[in-house]
Amino acid sequence: MPAGKIHDRITLGATPAVMAIAFISTGSARLTLLMAIAFGFSGLMFGPDLDIHSCQYKRWGWLRWIWLPYRRFIPHRSPLSHGFLIGTMLRLLYLSCWLLLAALGMGIVLVLLQKLSLERLQGVDWLSLGQWVQNHRGELVIIFLGLEAGAMAHSLSDWGSSWLKKRLGRKKQTRPGQSKARRRS
Repeated sequence: MPAGKIHDRITLGATPAVMAIAFISTGSARLTLLMAIAFGFSGLMFGPDLDIHSCQYKRWGWLRWIWLPYRRFIPHRSPLSHGFLIGTMLRLLYLSCWLLLAALGMGIVLVLLQKLSLERLQGVDWLSLGQWVQNHRGELVIIFLGLEAGAMAHSLSDWGSSWLKKRLGRKKQTRPGQSKARRRS
């Protein structure tokens, strides 16, 4: 499995190719930028190694504590963290739960401020939020694809590295003309 710095280099090195593919596919500089940002964020901060004490985990700074339950319950390199689609969707769901808790906490604070007449506030307009999501479907899909592409670049490098180590290890053990006694030493 490559070290965190290698994963970072892969992310940064692949970003121009991801941008080129995004621009060719969409013809939009705005969507290309969204894809590149999502890809970079996924590769550097939101990737599969949030299940261990990794560079990605450390980059969350004082907020990294939110990933402690995730680290406890998601086995490292399992399909739940490194799997195609499921890893990114699970991390998004997990982070969304924390964001929902933060929003509820802010809502309680705002209601308390309103009750104390310190500030008059209006409620959340859920219909407008739903309309916003409907109007920005394409951007949200591009962001998800960028997050998934960043995660898959990470996972593919892990799998490729493991495969290569096994392959090279097997070749060392089975060199022609080498006796069994000598191979064991």
